[in-house]
Amino acid sequence: MSETTEVRPETLPERDPQPPVAYDAVLLVGFGGPEGQDDVIPYLRNVTRGRGIPDERLEEVAHHYRHFGGVSPINDQNRALRAAMTAELEARGLDLPVYWGNRNWDPYLRDALREAHAAGHRRLLAVVTSAYSSYSSCRQYREDLAGALEETGLAGEMTIDKVRQYFDHPGFVTPFVDAVRDGLVRVRERLGADADLARDAHVLFATHSIPTSTAVTSGPPQAEMGAEGTYAAQHRAVADVVMASVGAAADVGSGPADAQLSSVPWSLVYQSRSGAPSTPWLEPDINDAITELAGSGTRAVVIVPLGFVSDHMEVMWDLDEEAMETARDAGVIAERVPTPGVHPEFVRGLIDLVEERLASASRPEGGEPAPRPALTPLGPWYDVCRPGCCANPRGPRPAVAGLAP
Repeated sequence: MSETTEVRPETLPERDPQPPVAYDAVLLVGFGGPEGQDDVIPYLRNVTRGRGIPDERLEEVAHHYRHFGGVSPINDQNRALRAAMTAELEARGLDLPVYWGNRNWDPYLRDALREAHAAGHRRLLAVVTSAYSSYSSCRQYREDLAGALEETGLAGEMTIDKVRQYFDHPGFVTPFVDAVRDGLVRVRERLGADADLARDAHVLFATHSIPTSTAVTSGPPQAEMGAEGTYAAQHRAVADVVMASVGAAADVGSGPADAQLSSVPWSLVYQSRSGAPSTPWLEPDINDAITELAGSGTRAVVIVPLGFVSDHMEVMWDLDEEAMETARDAGVIAERVPTPGVHPEFVRGLIDLVEERLASASRPEGGEPAPRPALTPLGPWYDVCRPGCCANPRGPRPAVAGLAP
């Protein structure tokens, strides 16, 4: 059966365009990744800082990176994204330089802030390479930005705001619609003339698992999004839209072919679980889901990395290596579709989000706010995170772009 999301009106965010702010630069905020074998363990130490994990344990994860020469693709992805965003800003006549900083590897956030400050910039608008609401995908970035301001001594001189979570912005969703449609076409071709996609295929929307305790506290405390919290609800809402759009916009034939695309079942699955086995994390794991589907007669799966902006290590290893191997062992055809990366619609969407806030800054008093498009009933999400949103499981820390605490 396909999953659906029921949304209660009282759980929806209020539209909250912000008072005028004259931003003078954009800050692209990434996670970071190693760029050589010697970087792998130091990078993993950064990622796990404060957890007391010994190097021998880190080496268990390091082999994922070593398999690819010690190089994560994430930094090159962000270089390409920065260049594409710069080109789109220039094409729109917007004189805003794009700086880039990472949480866990060079170029670090502190270095990006110093560079921007030296160039005379004081009001930055951050675009984070993470679309959904949870501690690790939103608030932790906000905390690290606050920490970088303190570390550089720029807390009193520089302001950093952040564009809203863009999980349901058309620029993020449209590339997935195109990709899923193409993936289903390929699956049908591989299955052969007797294929019935509604019977033989299944779409698996994959995202990073998180502990259930932090899933429950994802989003603002007043949101009532079910037992798995806002993080899962946002993913399910986007998957709903993707599947509805795949069926409605199908251009691979007529009659039965269109009906098949509209009725393919789907599930939300999780990947990249870490931590103590005794700690509950969101399930099902994608590998368990593939095995179960194969046992119930599914012949093909389309794997959609819905939780990810680009093809970084969790996509290349956990999906392209492990999940594909599970599918082969189970005798299931598998197609993994691309992430948005530098898809033109995604790049335009990010700059649309920047323009939302710029329009806010230039709006006359009492004027109409800029349009804030969103494709699910959950959006558009907050421009400024609400008090207690995506709470830090280790206790509150200072964070930018939010209402305290």
